[in-house]
Amino acid sequence: MITGTMSLTGFEYSETQRMVAASARDFAAQFIKPHVMEWDEAQTFPVELFKKAGQMGFMGILVPESLGGSGLGYHEYIAIIEEISKVDPSIGLSIAAHNSLCTNHILMFGSVEQKEKWLPALATGEWLGAWGLTEHNTGSDAGGMSTTAVQDGDEWVINGAKN
Repeated sequence: MITGTMSLTGFEYSETQRMVAASARDFAAQFIKPHVMEWDEAQTFPVELFKKAGQMGFMGILVPESLGGSGLGYHEYIAIIEEISKVDPSIGLSIAAHNSLCTNHILMFGSVEQKEKWLPALATGEWLGAWGLTEHNTGSDAGGMSTTAVQDGDEWVINGAKN
């Protein structure tokens, strides 16, 4: 639980940051905790949960409000992921991967057109982002990836394999 001061860094959360953390904590208690064992034992990926997370603003934490996101900062982002991960680390990691590896890459490096096309649906949880990184011979070394995508008319042909 976030109490306000973290003595190792001297950092103190603002009232808004504490409220955001409490919101994530309540979300995790209500929508995740009752199902953790069921999801784990059945090896289920709870897609509907991520739509609820989107409704709470947790799928577009850093995305500006003008693009459908929460428009929050990294301290709030960390607080949300921390509180959700206390209940189920795999859900916390999935939300973090969506926000960092997909949504934030588009936010930071995408064109205006790409941002307007993809971020609203990603920020609301309508779409779930992913990043196909790991390959057999390179692990998680993005620079060593060998999978390619080549445009063929109106389609893309992908050659390679992911783990």
